[in-house]
Amino acid sequence: MEIRNIAIIAHVDHGKTTLTDALMRQTGMVTDVVATMDSNALEKERGITIYAKNASLRYKGAKINIVDTPGHADFGSEVERVLRSVDSVLLLVDAQEGPMPQTRFVLKKSLELGLKPIVIINKIDKPAARVAEVHDEILELFLELDANEDQLDFKTVYAIGRAGIAKKNLSDESKDLSPLLDLIIDEVPPAGKNPDAPLRMQPFNLAYDNFLGRLAIGRIYEGRITRGMTVFVKKSPDEKPAAEKITKLFTFEGTDRKEVAEAESGDIVMVAGLPDIYIGDTITENPEAELLPAIAIDEPTISLNFLVNDSPFAGHEGKFVTTRQIRERLEKELEVNVGLKVDFSAGDYYKVYGRGELHISILLETMRREGYELQVSQPQVIEKYENGARLEPFEEALVDVRNDTASLVIQKLSRRRGVLTEHKEHEGIARLRFEIPTRGLLGYRGEFIIDTRGEGILSSRFAGFKPHAGDIPKHTFGSMISMENGTALAYSLWNLQERGIIYIDPGTPVYEGMIIGNVTKGDDLDVNPTKNKQLTNVRNAGNDESIVLTPPVRLTIERGLEIMQDDEYLEITPKSTRLRKQYLTKVDRARALRNKEK
Repeated sequence: MEIRNIAIIAHVDHGKTTLTDALMRQTGMVTDVVATMDSNALEKERGITIYAKNASLRYKGAKINIVDTPGHADFGSEVERVLRSVDSVLLLVDAQEGPMPQTRFVLKKSLELGLKPIVIINKIDKPAARVAEVHDEILELFLELDANEDQLDFKTVYAIGRAGIAKKNLSDESKDLSPLLDLIIDEVPPAGKNPDAPLRMQPFNLAYDNFLGRLAIGRIYEGRITRGMTVFVKKSPDEKPAAEKITKLFTFEGTDRKEVAEAESGDIVMVAGLPDIYIGDTITENPEAELLPAIAIDEPTISLNFLVNDSPFAGHEGKFVTTRQIRERLEKELEVNVGLKVDFSAGDYYKVYGRGELHISILLETMRREGYELQVSQPQVIEKYENGARLEPFEEALVDVRNDTASLVIQKLSRRRGVLTEHKEHEGIARLRFEIPTRGLLGYRGEFIIDTRGEGILSSRFAGFKPHAGDIPKHTFGSMISMENGTALAYSLWNLQERGIIYIDPGTPVYEGMIIGNVTKGDDLDVNPTKNKQLTNVRNAGNDESIVLTPPVRLTIERGLEIMQDDEYLEITPKSTRLRKQYLTKVDRARALRNKEK
């Protein structure tokens, strides 16, 4: 049976998962009409793909292995690994938005690996779709990324993923996705070769099973693999590999894994029984076999400290609260999350390195749902030095906003050291492209939503390390800090809401040093949210004003990471997210400030 290996790549929300789900249903690989590749609870809630996923379908006697990849830049390390294991990519582009930052990132990686993409212009039924223009923009992007002549001769399909329709020409009649499936069979080279050679397989993803332990998902490049087979895991040319035994072997059937006794060259499989396997290693039956090319993974761009929660409310909600438990959870995460790095050397805290605020916040949200309780410091960008020059990570940011808010966005990002490199307008929408330090984007997204009244789109991708851009002015507000322990009262919050934005409801327990809101004027402000109205014996209906509270701004993990300051911690428990000062009392904060200034 012939095998085709493809990955679906695109910018976030351009319809990868919806299209994959439709392919699965139309080929009979899933029968559940609500089945989706995004099976993780967080993926369903947020409507984004976080983890690369494998599936397969059968069409005209061929097996097509499909890998659905994340579209958000923070999960780019997932995409890079997948591209090494496939023979072609389906590049999905929204018919209205056109190529976006992550489109450029994933296409660049694909072209560098010599893959020839099949372009799918999706969502052609949108009222504002501009199919011809988007096709030209895609071609320009191919040229800009130095695509070779063969890659420039890409085939294009027009699709409505949600309706399960694809066509080779816009004027064609179509009821299903068979034009796309036919093109995959015709254009993607068969994967199997050298089935009788000694086994060589390379994992591009890892998984973990409580019963089977560490699982490796990879492509068989040569030979065959069988259950019970003795193999060697090679990590470097000089290292003598130890013999291991394949205890379980799975292939992918639809969206499920299926246990098999044997698989051969070209297929994508999952194996158990290799406790020290890592992404990019070479699995072989011959210890002298040549290593497969290594898989490079981009460096993290931000870091922050994970600490045991030591607030007055510590241990009230969490099930796992100790340093040892947090360490064990991070070690388990490192088994499968290759974009993450952790330095365990400090002892009383762990320095965690990630690809961005979303990458870290997904980890924290997953941990809190599992019952973990901890606190984290403010994210900091990772700097490095080369030839005596101080370098920091930069992003390419692409902004789509209404023309009437474009000047405010340009002003804000310019103040954060962003350089406007492109400004286009189309039917009342301005498209702005910036080159900006990662530091400049940290903490800006919430402000962007307010400035554009929720109608703007901000996307970014890592653009490399460049010379340090200097100081960046950020917070124009201070923190509103509780100076009392107790319960927040409506009367007190009513008076305080004139000073800034409140984060909590009446009846919320508070402690000294906890941040209950922000102050518009800029400096930190110590307040008493537990103060009630003074009662007297005299009542006057005209003087007793009714208390009207503005709904509070809820603190989520992402919002907390954005707005927190460098002397604060974000406290995360299974039920609560709180901001607090690192030093809870005003006296301790003043002492720490004096010591810092010495």
